[in-house]
Order: sequence, then structure tokens, then C-alpha cells
Amino acid sequence: MPFEARPTDAEELEEGDPHVVALENARRKAQAARAAAPADAHVLAVDTVVALDGAVYGKPADEDAARATLRALGGRTHQVVGGIVLDDRATVAVTNVAFRDLDDALIDWYVATGEWRERAGGYAIQGRGAALVRAIAGDYLNVVGLPVAALMDLLETSAFRA
Repeated sequence: MPFEARPTDAEELEEGDPHVVALENARRKAQAARAAAPADAHVLAVDTVVALDGAVYGKPADEDAARATLRALGGRTHQVVGGIVLDDRATVAVTNVAFRDLDDALIDWYVATGEWRERAGGYAIQGRGAALVRAIAGDYLNVVGLPVAALMDLLETSAFRA
């Protein structure tokens, strides 16, 4: 299916209930994209946040923030919450990710890769960040950034058919 990616400058929430934050950020992105798109275009927008104990861990600002985030997630199970909006439909996908215990050497190695940049929770499971993960429960693709199973569910309930 042909598509055009259009990054937006939508202001994103950084705090609050993780489900609300992810869904509201996706809605804001969809609204901004819709304003710049042709009237007959379909709009898909997604936002991903990492949550632990109700706190949202967004994209770390620098190496120190990345280290602090990884220390917080180490040895624990966190949630990756994906908000997804397709035209007038919306849903949230949640995947549980269990991190292995992370010592300073492993955290320093990972931070040195630079892969944490622009990543919710400061890691990329599809890259070297896989070394941080012990197990996942749920949609792997949600952790990568596009919850395909949730998207397919929206397509099944939508007038839009691919």
C-alpha cells in the first residue's frame, strides 16, 4: 500500500496515565497530519511510551538520562504502551517487557552505542537493546513502534480496507 510519512510538530504530553498519554499524543499527531493532508487521505498516527509503576519514560534527553532510565528499568517488567489512531478510530496496545538485571558495565556499553537516542524508554529492542531484554509478553511490533495487531483490528472495524 503506498503511503507518505509526514512527521508532525505536535506538542506531546510527557506525564500522566501512560494509556492516556500515548493515545492523546497519537491523536495530536493525527490532527496535525490531517490538517496538512488532502481531504480524502487516510491518516495513521502512533505514539509509544514506556511505563513503570505508572510513570512515563519518554525519550532520554542525554546520556545521563538514558543511564538513569535504564537503571530504573533494569531487573523489572515495564509496559510499552502504543497509542494508535486511524482516521476516526483509536486504540491502545500494551506489551510487557522484562529487563534482565543491568549492571553499570552493560548500561555503559549500551549507552555508548547511541541507540538509545530518540527512543521511548531509552532502548531499541530490534537492535542492540535486545541484549537488555529477558522476555516479552504481547506484541513485539508494539515495542518496535507500530502495533500491527492493533492496526489490523482497527482496519477490521473501519470503512477503510487495504
